[in-house]
Amino acid sequence: MKTFLRPRLLLLLAALAPVILALQPANVDAQTQGDRSLRRAPADVTEKEKMNAWTVGLAGGLLEGAPIRLAAEIARVVDDGPNMHVLPIVTRGATENLNSLLYLRGVDMAIINSDALEEYKIQVPGIQRRIAYLLNLFPSELHIFVRPEIQSLQDLVGKKVNFNTQGTAAAYSGPLIFSRLGINVDKTFIPHQVALEQMRKGEMAAVVFITSKPVDAFLRGRWDPGFKFLPVNYDSKFEDYYLPAGLEASEYPNLIKQGERVPTIAVPTVLVAFNWPAQSNRYQRVARFVDYLFSRIDRLQAPGFDAKWKSINLAASVPGLARFSAAQGWLDRQARGGQASQ
Repeated sequence: MKTFLRPRLLLLLAALAPVILALQPANVDAQTQGDRSLRRAPADVTEKEKMNAWTVGLAGGLLEGAPIRLAAEIARVVDDGPNMHVLPIVTRGATENLNSLLYLRGVDMAIINSDALEEYKIQVPGIQRRIAYLLNLFPSELHIFVRPEIQSLQDLVGKKVNFNTQGTAAAYSGPLIFSRLGINVDKTFIPHQVALEQMRKGEMAAVVFITSKPVDAFLRGRWDPGFKFLPVNYDSKFEDYYLPAGLEASEYPNLIKQGERVPTIAVPTVLVAFNWPAQSNRYQRVARFVDYLFSRIDRLQAPGFDAKWKSINLAASVPGLARFSAAQGWLDRQARGGQASQ
């Protein structure tokens, strides 16, 4: 029996020998690769830390909105490789960006409408201490566009008024402003293009836009006589979050007579940051961002960027909020430098 098994065992071992030999280099190579992977781990960690060290998240809003476009332009101008990296973040809208800033991980800054703070007075006590503004970006003017038979705000009571789709500035700020005016209307939230066509047919009394003027729909559209903007006067009920503004004949020559002006109010669109403790890492990131942005604001005012940048005033204040301390420090240093050069 033994003499019969030995030859077969030898034959089996001989047949398996090439397989065993072929497997050995692969196992050794895999072990070597594992060792190399272990040796690379500290470098990977270092690279990860390097990429994250000066990266900040900026909540911009809906993909089709102006704020996310401004966020993308900011990111392009302040980019400095590993020294400064801004991630513009698409969210559910500018009115939701404050939520993102307060609760979403990785968000250091956001573009918001100033009156978004109204909603948080009760649910987040002391909201004004938790965020601070970096820059008053631009005003978004209130446009209340009405049919010929509407002569005043009171004429809109009980009638259909469109505030654009949910997530837009008009959908949030519009009803809030109408509430302060004491005007109770039948609110709809459909795309403005659809609502404007309904207005032409008499199915909609008014549309409310809250955006930077001039608005293309009014500038280029053809409107029958009597279609117009209603005036909204700035008074004490708007002092907390809003600014006085006006719609000019030069901006809407087909709707406003030469020499006339329609008073209205504006909602400041603001770049804000979480009010991180001054010595924290997140604060240092935002502080560096401020230095890059403020020092390069002239690049944003050059051709190829949104025209709104040309009207930016770095020193402009924001109703209801304090300025981020690093931003105030930058302005103070510039003021001292200007005085020293005189």
